Amino acid sequence: MEVKTSLLDNMIGVGDMVLLEPLSEDSFIANLRNRFDHNEIYTYIGSVVISMNPYRSLPIFTPEKVEEYRNRNFYELSPHIYALADEAYRSLRDQDKDQCILITGESGAGKTEASKLVMSYVAAVCGKGQEVNKVKEQLLQSNPVLEAFGNAKTVRNDNSSRFGKYMDIEFDFKGDPLGGVISNYLLEKSRVVKQPRGERNFHIFYQLLSGASDDTLKKLKLDRDFSKYNYLSLDSAAVNGLDDAANFRTVRNAMQIVGFMEDEVQSVLELVAAVLKLGNIEFKPESRCNGNDESRIKDKNDLKEMCELLGTEQTVLERAFSYRTVEAKQEKVCTTLNVAQAYYARDALAKNLYSRLFSWLVTRINESIKAAPKSRHKVMGVLDIYGFEIFEDRENSFEQFIINYCNEKLQQIFIELTLREEQEEYVREGIEWTNIEYFNNAIICDLIENHQNGILAMLDEECLRPGTVTDETFLDKLNTICAEHLHFESRLSKSSKFLTDHSLPHNCFRIQHYAGKVLYRAEGFVDKNNDLLYRDLSQAMYKANHSLMKQLFPEGNPAKVNLKRPPTAGFQFRHSVGTLMRNLQTKNPNYIRCIKPNDKKASHIFTDSLVCHQVRYLGLMENVRVRRAGYAFRQAYEPCLERYKMLCKRTWPHWRGPAREGVEVLMADLTVPAEEFSYGRSKVFIRNPRTLFFLEERRRQCLQDLATLIQKIYRGWKCRSHFLLLKKSQIVVAAWYRRYAQQNKYKRIKSATTVVQSYTRGWQARKLLRELKYQKRCEEAVTTISAYWHGTQARMELRRLKQEVRNIHAVTVIWAYWQGTKARRELRQLKEEARNKHAVSVIWAGWQGTKARRELRRLKEEARRKHAVAVIWAYWKGLKVRREYRKFFRANAGKKIYNFTIQRIMQKYFLGLKSTMPSMSPIDKSWPVKPYLFLDGVHSDLRRIFHLWRCKKYRSEFTEEKKAVFEEKLEASEIFKDKKALYASSVSQPFMGDYLEISKNPKYQKLNSAMDEKVLLADVVNKINRANGKGTARIFLLTKNSVVLADQKTGQVKASVPLPDLTSVSVSTQSDGFFALKLKEGSASAIKGDFLLSSEHLIEIITKLHRTGATAADSEQLNIDISDEFLVQFKHDKVCVKFIQGGPKNGNSVSCKRKNNRLLEVSVPSTV
Repeated sequence: MEVKTSLLDNMIGVGDMVLLEPLSEDSFIANLRNRFDHNEIYTYIGSVVISMNPYRSLPIFTPEKVEEYRNRNFYELSPHIYALADEAYRSLRDQDKDQCILITGESGAGKTEASKLVMSYVAAVCGKGQEVNKVKEQLLQSNPVLEAFGNAKTVRNDNSSRFGKYMDIEFDFKGDPLGGVISNYLLEKSRVVKQPRGERNFHIFYQLLSGASDDTLKKLKLDRDFSKYNYLSLDSAAVNGLDDAANFRTVRNAMQIVGFMEDEVQSVLELVAAVLKLGNIEFKPESRCNGNDESRIKDKNDLKEMCELLGTEQTVLERAFSYRTVEAKQEKVCTTLNVAQAYYARDALAKNLYSRLFSWLVTRINESIKAAPKSRHKVMGVLDIYGFEIFEDRENSFEQFIINYCNEKLQQIFIELTLREEQEEYVREGIEWTNIEYFNNAIICDLIENHQNGILAMLDEECLRPGTVTDETFLDKLNTICAEHLHFESRLSKSSKFLTDHSLPHNCFRIQHYAGKVLYRAEGFVDKNNDLLYRDLSQAMYKANHSLMKQLFPEGNPAKVNLKRPPTAGFQFRHSVGTLMRNLQTKNPNYIRCIKPNDKKASHIFTDSLVCHQVRYLGLMENVRVRRAGYAFRQAYEPCLERYKMLCKRTWPHWRGPAREGVEVLMADLTVPAEEFSYGRSKVFIRNPRTLFFLEERRRQCLQDLATLIQKIYRGWKCRSHFLLLKKSQIVVAAWYRRYAQQNKYKRIKSATTVVQSYTRGWQARKLLRELKYQKRCEEAVTTISAYWHGTQARMELRRLKQEVRNIHAVTVIWAYWQGTKARRELRQLKEEARNKHAVSVIWAGWQGTKARRELRRLKEEARRKHAVAVIWAYWKGLKVRREYRKFFRANAGKKIYNFTIQRIMQKYFLGLKSTMPSMSPIDKSWPVKPYLFLDGVHSDLRRIFHLWRCKKYRSEFTEEKKAVFEEKLEASEIFKDKKALYASSVSQPFMGDYLEISKNPKYQKLNSAMDEKVLLADVVNKINRANGKGTARIFLLTKNSVVLADQKTGQVKASVPLPDLTSVSVSTQSDGFFALKLKEGSASAIKGDFLLSSEHLIEIITKLHRTGATAADSEQLNIDISDEFLVQFKHDKVCVKFIQGGPKNGNSVSCKRKNNRLLEVSVPSTV
């Protein structure tokens, strides 16, 4: 049986402030302190979660905790932010209700961490799968990017959000995330140019300088030294606990996961570097002849580097910092800027550049994480927005005024939705509703946002009216119109009660917000509301060649000059807040109120005064009173009866009827006063917390009694079980013993019977054996006598036969001996005759041998004498010749002999070369081996001359068609050799051109008739679809002036592109057949964007395109871009096509897949 717990079990303090008794501000703060000291940082006010920032890590956010709170009732476990996130997610998934989670609190209270916890919990409990995990990872990784560009270190928080963020997470019908949309509000862009003491600029500046590689900084023209940049404060550059270098790597990785391309990341970093360089530009005054002062740039090095980063001309930007052009109808007036105005223009450009970059980042992230608009989606919104700000140590300015206005609107919708939720529940349950008195801050919102007399309306009116406009004129207007307002205070107003209030300076005004009085300094209100950027600077930025400039400064387009004044910052923010409020009112709200326990950012410190101040301006006491004005506690009948049924004998242990009747019987038995509770349709409502605590105390006592009863019953059951076990064991032992004794007795009887049987059978067997032996001996005696008689007869016959044989053998032996004697006599006679003949032969042979040897010695002697005579004659003839020609040999005999020898060698060499000559093929590289080293040069020259002659003979046999084919092959070699892996396999393949035989094939007769020019190439290609990476078959036709794509089945022309509209062709370095035809921007053919195609004859197609484009008179040289990553323009979006080596699981085919909205990945099989 599952053990059910409750919010009321093992509670430290009071987990739900609605149950706090007695209710006062002191008891409220004491309860928060008690829970904070015991590491209980979450407390409820009904369905609202109060979150205390612990300033340290707690073991309450583990995966085990996520599983513990998953699919549990909101009040079932101790208070936790996971309980609220789970309640919101289950309401969205199961009840189809759009949800919003509103996280509020002042800076440093933990709002950003709370939003991360909510998103991580939802990501952990929703569905799994490759696509779902990818969406979840992109949603979670958008946080580090926005924190780097939108968060900064302040005196109150090391990671303070300086912008408001509202994220709508979209889910499908199963509750799996599909994507999201992020909205940002009022980035504190003034921080870019100036930071208060003890605070830093935005994190990205420090992360870039600390974490980027030396090569990256060199490209961005930056140095790691923070002190070299005027826009970076030095007193708080290093923050304990923040590793800027590691965070930069995290941001780069997060941008890659979200879907940023590498060139987009580089463009963003270039703009960040440009802002830093912009802050180093300084101006000096220079007097003109007319007496007016103008500004000049002191050191133009930083300006030059910034212009190189932005891709703009230095003179254009320098002029924009020195002059301002004002247009009115048909007139243009150019005025010079003094030093103060130049610095204002510089800072305005820096603020606008950074804020627009931040807005572009949000838009770019939304493009990656947005869900496909297929059907209606369920939405969960998470609002993480700056809390109410009141600075005591420095002036509250326009930013604090706007922030506090937003918090006034959130407080208003909080009160309205809380009361509405309370009232709807009472009506739904049939409980009588009593009106609740509360402070309605609508009067403060009206003071600020009224379209006629509101402070924002008057500020816009001052900014737009002609004439001299200053902060003083704006304050005068406030003093005139708002003087009688109860929540507006000014020392110069008509109200006399503030004339002597010295805590109220003359140039300030005070508004009494719901959170308390805030003193605002009017200085800077007009300029910050105007947020004016000179048109010269906008146009200079638009002219820049940087890829993002035209998107960030569209108003700088000279073709679209708008003389209408742009909307003010206050107007834009009021419109955004109004949209946000309307969006929140369509969703079911869930609140997280974040509280900062101390200003030291230290753990275990609880400052009562600081917490009390936050409790007041968050309206938490008022929220508790609203919840308790009706009924302090409510619970469904089933869990209520399950929890308290042991308090009544009629409901314990099981109640068989409806749960409501069981609760009614229970309340009646406990004699609870009728005015202390009410019965709704599905819940019981308890008015006073004392009644609930009374029930809990009775339940605790009853549980103790039940525990005693359970122990008693358990002990009795345990003893009975032990006795029955012993009894059962004794019976089993006795049964086994009786069985053992009977088995032994049976074995003894069986053994005795076996012995008697064996003796009896032995006696019988021996008796039978004796009888058989006697019978056998009788039979053997008869057989023996018979055998002896037959043996005697056989021996007598044998002796007779042997005698006959001996007689016959004696005759044969005698005859044989006589024949042998006769033969031996004849043999001796023959041998004697043979010996006589052999002796004669031997004597004759010896005499003939002696005679031959004597003749041989005579012939040898005669030959030796003849040879000696010949040798002596040869020597004499040689001596005679040498004596006759001795004088000639000394002069030129050696040279003649050398020339003769050389001529003979050369003759032999050429005759040998003639017989070993190689074939006439130009590709035959064989050549005879050189016979002598001194012929090395001649051998090489003859080989070269023969090859040239052979090539000339080969070329003379070419026709014009064959020559054109070889020229195309040569051009293909120049384009693709050692650059494209596919080229090697195409060398042996002839270029056919018309693979479809379009002129002969009747299927393409209609298409052939539609072509006015000769078709140079016709082939079937695949047109790649951007949405899914799949190909559609198309007919590709190339003529002298155009490229035509037609449908393969019908032959209908789908697209016709003139060759002058083609700017370049992009292919990869690998063995795939993908190529992109890039069209000229602004041409009629480029309306639908570039073409991404694939073909088996890529080398031939690109070569013919290149040759045809080069020969066309009205077209430029066609560029061939060979890279594994290139951009393709699809309508209005640029998509990166990236080629990677595929693994074994991809097989041997090329596959194209869509990774996200801006990336197509082509997997090419690796070649061995």
